[in-house]
Amino acid sequence: MDTDVIVVGAGPVGLMLATELALAETKVIVVDALTERSGQSKAMSLQPRTAEVLDLRGLLARASEHAIARVTEGHFATIPLSYDGLGTRYPYQIGLLQWHLEAVLEERLAELGGELRRGWKLTDLQQDSEGVTAIGPSTLRASYLVAADGGRSTVRKLLGDPFPGTDATRYTTIADVILGAGTAEPPTLWASMGQTRRVNPDGSFASVVSLGEASLFRFVYFDGQTERTDVTDEEVTAAFRRFYTDEYELLDIRHASRFSNATRQAEKYRYDRVFLAGDAAHIHPPTGGQGLNLGVQDAFNLGWKLATVLGGTAPETLLDTYQAERHAVGKRVLDNTLAQGALGTRDPQHIALRQIFAELMKIPEANRHIAGMITGLGIDYGGEGHVGTRLPDFETGDGWVSELFHSGKGVLLATDRIYLEAAAPWADRIIRTNVPRLPWPELEAVLVRPDGYVCWSSLTRPIATALRAWFGDAE
Repeated sequence: MDTDVIVVGAGPVGLMLATELALAETKVIVVDALTERSGQSKAMSLQPRTAEVLDLRGLLARASEHAIARVTEGHFATIPLSYDGLGTRYPYQIGLLQWHLEAVLEERLAELGGELRRGWKLTDLQQDSEGVTAIGPSTLRASYLVAADGGRSTVRKLLGDPFPGTDATRYTTIADVILGAGTAEPPTLWASMGQTRRVNPDGSFASVVSLGEASLFRFVYFDGQTERTDVTDEEVTAAFRRFYTDEYELLDIRHASRFSNATRQAEKYRYDRVFLAGDAAHIHPPTGGQGLNLGVQDAFNLGWKLATVLGGTAPETLLDTYQAERHAVGKRVLDNTLAQGALGTRDPQHIALRQIFAELMKIPEANRHIAGMITGLGIDYGGEGHVGTRLPDFETGDGWVSELFHSGKGVLLATDRIYLEAAAPWADRIIRTNVPRLPWPELEAVLVRPDGYVCWSSLTRPIATALRAWFGDAE
């Protein structure tokens, strides 16, 4: 074997997965067809749960050095969405351009000894009972391969997944542009998802948001486009003037492309020794700013499981939980973006539906439910006694509990040391800590997976059963 895992794609999903593997001292090689990172801004916000994910590995402070904004509200089909009352230390979106997140993760991968090969384009793959062979400029052999190569994934096509869903019916244009003052100064602070948005009665719209660099902005517009065509500078210029007239001056266009409302999800996230993650597994409109976050959390779910199986401390069947957990989460995101598309449709029935939905969103409980869906904080993998839910961060007296997860191990938190003693045989795989309290008063102890989700509580089965299921047999 050349390595333990081959990751195809050096975007935030592939790099997040690779850092997880490298943290566990699993050998990983990331390959990417591009010779360098893309200069396009692409995704530009971290939802609260993704902020928590980075914090669990000590990476949030590093990423936040590149932050361009804190956006204190989200939206559902442009209906304002409050992030209050979600039980997180980060009740806001962090404005962070995708290339900055990739730079942080690439730097971390290098620190951990992982390998990145650019200019390496996968053309074929073969797998057998022992491993996977990736064919490109050279041949690489590994125990497993993960596809993080985007919505047009070569790996997914080679696997023959039908990628079912809905076709595109409209196209929105996105451009990184340089703006100057016209009759007004372009907004340099990004504080709201609806900032500088223009909406016309026919449903066309546009918005501009600062990208944190001098005069650099994102210009997004929809003007009724129903077919994918090449984007020209002339088109972008005409659209800008149509929406903003002489309010701002368009000085230059750096990049421009289109995205559609196509919505598709792979039938399977696992094909024997090959896994799909991020846009390779699901595509949907970027409504609500969920795409990058969904993909990064795919990687966070899969990474520690692969490392644990490869390390020989858990059965190979643990990898089946990736499909069971993340396919359902992806389906829910696809459903909510489809719903948002319906709420934005400009016919009388949908306008009436939108008005009623906007009224419901003013009810605190309804707002929290939708906000939990959009932010990722509401993900629940299912179980009794808080099993399957995320562990909210809290202070232990010695610091924040999130700091215990920096090593990538599981964590056992208990108010009674008897639970810590019962888990002593697994001390090489989990961190055992006595705490004065837990977020749930009815509990005396919780066992938490490396990705921050509870996999056992003192209200459920004996702890040894859960330890063996998630972390393997004791030595």
